[in-house]
Amino acid sequence: MLLLSVFHVLLYLSSWAWGALAVDVSQEDAVRQFFGNNETASGSGSAHTNNWAVLVCASRYWFNYRHMANALGMYRTVKRLGIPDSNIILMLADDASCNPRNKFPGSVYANPGRHLDLYGENIEVDYRGYEVTVENFIRVLTGRMEPSVPRSKRLLTDERSNVFVYMTGHGGNEFLKFQDNEEISAFDIADAFEQMYQKKRYNEIFFMIDTCQANTMYSKFYSPNILATGSSELGENSYSHSNDNDIGVAVIDAYTHYILEYMEGINKTSHMSMQDLFNSYDFKKINSHPGVRTDLFKRPLDHALITDFFGGVSQVEVTPPEPEPLMPAEIPTAYPRTEPAPQRVLNSSQILFPTPPYPEKWQDLRSWSSVVLIGCLVSWVGLRK
Repeated sequence: MLLLSVFHVLLYLSSWAWGALAVDVSQEDAVRQFFGNNETASGSGSAHTNNWAVLVCASRYWFNYRHMANALGMYRTVKRLGIPDSNIILMLADDASCNPRNKFPGSVYANPGRHLDLYGENIEVDYRGYEVTVENFIRVLTGRMEPSVPRSKRLLTDERSNVFVYMTGHGGNEFLKFQDNEEISAFDIADAFEQMYQKKRYNEIFFMIDTCQANTMYSKFYSPNILATGSSELGENSYSHSNDNDIGVAVIDAYTHYILEYMEGINKTSHMSMQDLFNSYDFKKINSHPGVRTDLFKRPLDHALITDFFGGVSQVEVTPPEPEPLMPAEIPTAYPRTEPAPQRVLNSSQILFPTPPYPEKWQDLRSWSSVVLIGCLVSWVGLRK
């Protein structure tokens, strides 16, 4: 009977240990499965963990009001879809909102009805006025900054970053003018993207440009994982959409207007793809032939979500629950309290995949198992005698 009781005790202890181990293994598998599927949780297959936007208005002067509205419209859209100001580089001449000819000081509108002020109070311009140069644009992309440049003016991307680059202004065959003072060529942008690739500064790039003969600006790209689109073919102009009689100039370009109009139907959880966006292009409305270049882009367009470039990415970290605080032992006031033991610092692997809870139970289990086993042996020797 004694041996039978001992056997039952051992069986119970072993089943408890295996149950605790199974629970812990199941938790670890769940964590591994979550992080393993995090890249494809949206169904897009993108491996990015953060989104950035570089928005460039390369024009200045009052008669280029529409180019400023183009950039501010994109700025509003990417912020609405979740990209914070800290991840947006906005390059803007910023000479229209407070221009003496502006009948609505401190405001920029993109439609004749003036339903939405694109300027407002919640706007952060990173490069303003004469800071909008070809050199600064290239430095932003490649990260070749002076130590004195603040973080707010830097593109702090890595190999898991998706970058949306939008440019608007006056251009021609493989060039874009910067403030009527200098030009950037298609070769310059292509080489800057290659430097970004070599330095692991992006996961994927979506390049969009609205200018005359815009499609020639991405013809020289050769780095991988770049998706590009433009407003007009070689020899075509990019036309404005509408004029405002009170403002006295065109307030937005047609290509950007219809893209922004389409983006108003997109929210942070949308499953609309880049193919859906490109299918919305209509020559009759835009009055030019928008182009798309996909040969450098690895993913199918119908699997690449619009929010992969225009939206923000939420990062989730799984950590073990904090243990309940222990009540301090009552110590006479006449004696000084001892210093608490230093807490053990967990590394990242221990945080994501924690060790089995309450390791003291495993020590108790081993101790009691040894005692029970010795008792069994003593009992067996006694019965043999």
